[in-house]
Amino acid sequence: MSDISVQDTSETAMSPSASQAALVRPPRRYGLMNGLGTWTLYKREVQRFLKVWMQTLFAPVITTLLFMTVFKLAFGDRGQLTGDFEGMIYNNFLAPGLVVMGLLQNAFQNTSSSLTISKVQGSQVDFLMPPLSPLELTLGFIAGAATRGIMVGLISGLAIHFSGTLIWLVTLGQVNVDSLASLNITHFWAVVYFGAAAAIILGALGAMGGIWADKFDHLAAVTNFVIVPLTFLSGTFYDIKVMVEPFYTIAHFDPFFYLIDGFRYGFLGVANSSVMTGVAVSGVLAVLSSAGVWWMFRSGYKLKA
Repeated sequence: MSDISVQDTSETAMSPSASQAALVRPPRRYGLMNGLGTWTLYKREVQRFLKVWMQTLFAPVITTLLFMTVFKLAFGDRGQLTGDFEGMIYNNFLAPGLVVMGLLQNAFQNTSSSLTISKVQGSQVDFLMPPLSPLELTLGFIAGAATRGIMVGLISGLAIHFSGTLIWLVTLGQVNVDSLASLNITHFWAVVYFGAAAAIILGALGAMGGIWADKFDHLAAVTNFVIVPLTFLSGTFYDIKVMVEPFYTIAHFDPFFYLIDGFRYGFLGVANSSVMTGVAVSGVLAVLSSAGVWWMFRSGYKLKA
């Protein structure tokens, strides 16, 4: 009887190696792309700016509306356009430029601030340790930045176009004024293409700036001496044909000019330059800037010891 019980016990007992093997889970297979991880990173980036929406969404829209209000009060209907835009109302010319300017700046700020804060706090391990490839990191960060930029642009455009109605509703019908501008879409494809290209390019540039910057002073230098000048001097507030040489030619080397000019073409149906040239330049810039971010993540530039 005792021999049988000893035999049963020996048969049912598991060796240490067998018990360890049972506890070890097989590695998770992701296939061509870790879709779940990329989506999680994208949600992290979106939720990061949505938590402070007053600062990241509401404030830029108010800034755009203040610009429009100041120019409308200063010029009224007296603003005269020349060249390709002759005979058009100045505020209708200005509004698309301000919308895409807000889009550009906020797409840049999203990735640049996210990566710089991670480096300063030493929390970049949160996105470097998970099983995410350089391509997936690039997609997650740029998509999050593009979402913020497009949201700011969309809300700003709607607020400008329906500003008269909003004032009428807020004042319970006591004040009846015209909208700040009319944003009627003429070429929908141009609005979508150049808006998306602008968000992707500036999201990628923001990521590169955030990875390069060692502190917030470095990032502020990029914003103040590169992004803002290129945005303001790219025809946002004026027709570039009023510029004299060599500044008129130099303006065509500003990549933001093609983004703003193409986006404005979607509303007014008129552009300062060839729209197809703008399509090509924007597409190439989007690919090159995204490739630059991919290379930085792949090489671990200023991210890994």
